Amino acid sequence: MKFSRILAVTAFTALTTQVLCTVRADDSATEVKRFTDEIEPILANYCYDCHGDGMDKGDFKMDDFEKIEEHLVDQSLWYDVWENLRASLMPPAKKPQPEDAEKEKVIAWIERKVFQLDPDNPDPGVVTIRRLNREEYRNTIEDLFGVRFDVTEAFPADDTGYGFDTIGDVLSISPLLMEKYLDAAKDIVTEAVPSEGPKIPTQWIGIENFKDPKNEKHTLNWIGFQSERTYVGKPWINYDGEYELRVEFGVKGSMEASSNSAKFEVSLGDQTLTERKLGWDNSKTLVMKAKTKLKRGRENEFHLTMTPDKPPLEGENPLAIQIQRITAYGPLDGSVKEYPHEFRDIFFDGAPPADPKERDTYRREILKRVATRAFRRPVDGPTVDRLVELAKTMESQPEKKFEHGIAHALTAILASPRFLFRAEIQPEPNNPGKVVSIDEYALASRLSYFLWSSCPDDELMKLAGEGKLRENLRPQIDRMLADKKSDRFIENFVGQWLEARDVETVNIDARRILGIKDLGDALRVFNHELRRSMREETELFFAHVLRENRPATELLTANYTFLNDRLAKWYGIDGVEGKEMRKVDLKSESKRGGILTQSTFLIVTSNPTRTSPVKRGKFVLENLLATPSPPALPNVPPLEESQKGKNKDLPLREILKIHSEDALCASCHNRMDPIGLALENFNAIGAWRDDYRGHPIDASGELITGETFRNAQELSKILGDKRRNDFHRALAEKLLTYAIGRGVEYYDAPTIDGIVDGAQVHGGTLRELLYDVVESAPFQKRRGDGDLFATE
Repeated sequence: MKFSRILAVTAFTALTTQVLCTVRADDSATEVKRFTDEIEPILANYCYDCHGDGMDKGDFKMDDFEKIEEHLVDQSLWYDVWENLRASLMPPAKKPQPEDAEKEKVIAWIERKVFQLDPDNPDPGVVTIRRLNREEYRNTIEDLFGVRFDVTEAFPADDTGYGFDTIGDVLSISPLLMEKYLDAAKDIVTEAVPSEGPKIPTQWIGIENFKDPKNEKHTLNWIGFQSERTYVGKPWINYDGEYELRVEFGVKGSMEASSNSAKFEVSLGDQTLTERKLGWDNSKTLVMKAKTKLKRGRENEFHLTMTPDKPPLEGENPLAIQIQRITAYGPLDGSVKEYPHEFRDIFFDGAPPADPKERDTYRREILKRVATRAFRRPVDGPTVDRLVELAKTMESQPEKKFEHGIAHALTAILASPRFLFRAEIQPEPNNPGKVVSIDEYALASRLSYFLWSSCPDDELMKLAGEGKLRENLRPQIDRMLADKKSDRFIENFVGQWLEARDVETVNIDARRILGIKDLGDALRVFNHELRRSMREETELFFAHVLRENRPATELLTANYTFLNDRLAKWYGIDGVEGKEMRKVDLKSESKRGGILTQSTFLIVTSNPTRTSPVKRGKFVLENLLATPSPPALPNVPPLEESQKGKNKDLPLREILKIHSEDALCASCHNRMDPIGLALENFNAIGAWRDDYRGHPIDASGELITGETFRNAQELSKILGDKRRNDFHRALAEKLLTYAIGRGVEYYDAPTIDGIVDGAQVHGGTLRELLYDVVESAPFQKRRGDGDLFATE
């Protein structure tokens, strides 16, 4: 299990002190006898050849102690034994292996007697109070008010821990960030609350309305500077009149400055409305505006035209624009005014009544409803009173209205710690020995931020208020997964567990990998659209396994994937037409199948110019087998140092042998390299190859646990079959970490084992794993803060 070694040793030391101080002499004698009679014989048979009787292979000795009582509570030593036994890393595959019952006996002894764990009452641990991360903030604002707030411009990027941005310990807040939240609250409320009443409407024009008549595959998602291209659209316009047309876009294609330039023109028929010379620009959004008269219906033919100007210089990336949105604001004469949709989200009963008493009642009800949803539990009377007073004070000022008062109070709600932080009420918050079930409102919040990255909806809040959410958890999970909002879970969890969100931006030198000198030619082969398809393949694949209740191991072994024509061509798969992603069954001879052969995984585990068997092997060990590798030794030279001189044309397998000749290096490389080398037929951008530098690729290998394979497909089957328990354990750990906002610790072993066992009883489906995570003690309960093992 992956967690900070420093924190682990600290916890072990505290636990050691507690155990040594409380174990009675007769109990100690009993435990010593049990160890010497039952546990030590197993260790002597399988471990002491290398780690006892005077041997200390790997600088690790299991029988080096003065007092056996102290030896039996040396958590640091027993943690290493426990971790290697659980992962089947020790004893090595070529050594005699203990029977399953023997291994389980030692593991159970360590967990119960050394770690003092109770499988019937798992420790739920402590989750640090944490603020909403950027994704959660954006989604919560959108679900509350219908406002799509740009968090990437407003807030700094979130820190991550244990591979995720949901970890409480890293989601801290600074005075500067608090100021940004206050500014954001004002901006959001300005957009959400129509303080001036009905106003001139803004009509969104769907970018899907625009097509290139010469090639309908071309979309506004990517308009390159390199060729002249015109997109034509006839969107529906609601009313006759004069409008302000806005086209918002960003310049893409290069993280560094480029000389590439072009002219972009917006026209209505043969009339040019606005034009602009474009070049490299790192602004997130650029805007072109123009006023024009439009007719109701589809009478208006818009043209968006890109005309090349200066090409990029040698070594520079070609540029493109990505249209973000197109809007028409009008009619500008005010002949038509509407309440925006957001108005109804807040002012649920329409405009404020004229009667003062009815007005007071309406104000209180608005603020109570919004605060309850924003704070994710019923708001108390005194808080409502304060919010009402804020609203009335603002409304009483000159030239202010009812809406201004509501807006002022809503700003206070959005700047409140009760909105920004996910806190959970408990009866004895400072008693680390007090374990309680979280209340149903907190459970609703945990569930909604797990699966929707947002606040609970009305149904979750209603069930929580009735005390019926716990008894309806699985039906609610099913309902939530069927909702479009669960795409957020897919994108955020898969985006971080499998690093799918990085495939579109990770630095790759496509020219070098493809052997194409011209950058433009290289980008025509490997470009942004292809990268996006790769990300979508991985997300849709995971979503299918989850929503169709398929076995989790299909993530490794599936004989299908999700492709469009672009990605199918990249994979050499015939018969796929069109830009839409769809499920495609793979032929038995296909080189693809499962996440290990998807370009997303293969790219994010490569270096910019070549593959990295070490990165790929390490990724599989840590993310798919719950087997973290020890940290790399300091001052280890890069692999390229082993490729110089007479070694420069050697196969990569031989280079790695040279690189890991040191015995201490070899201990890690023996775990990682066979896995990474099994994937060498896939280059650094995920394309298939048969040879490397003129040498046929040998993808065969043997895992440190003894299983042999000939290629990536056989490796995937081994991981999904013989190493199925490890894969389920790894997936359970990742889901639990993401869901509860803390790293998995040694005391979570009974919980993880329970999740894995429960899922396997029900077919080992991905959905069953998710059910069991939600029903686990860490998700359902919490204990008080503080040091559980502190002594007076």
